[in-house]
Amino acid sequence: MKKSKLITIIAVTSSILAVAAAVFAFFVVKEKKKKDDEELEQYLEGSIQ
Repeated sequence: MKKSKLITIIAVTSSILAVAAAVFAFFVVKEKKKKDDEELEQYLEGSIQ
């Protein structure tokens, strides 16, 4: 009984951490893409002038 409860707690905690890591990675990638787009826009504006 105690082992199954411990395994359940570990599984739930691991799942929560995995979801949190995925969300964090998504926002990091999204922010990097936004930064890259801004740099590209600045480069293009500079090359046009």
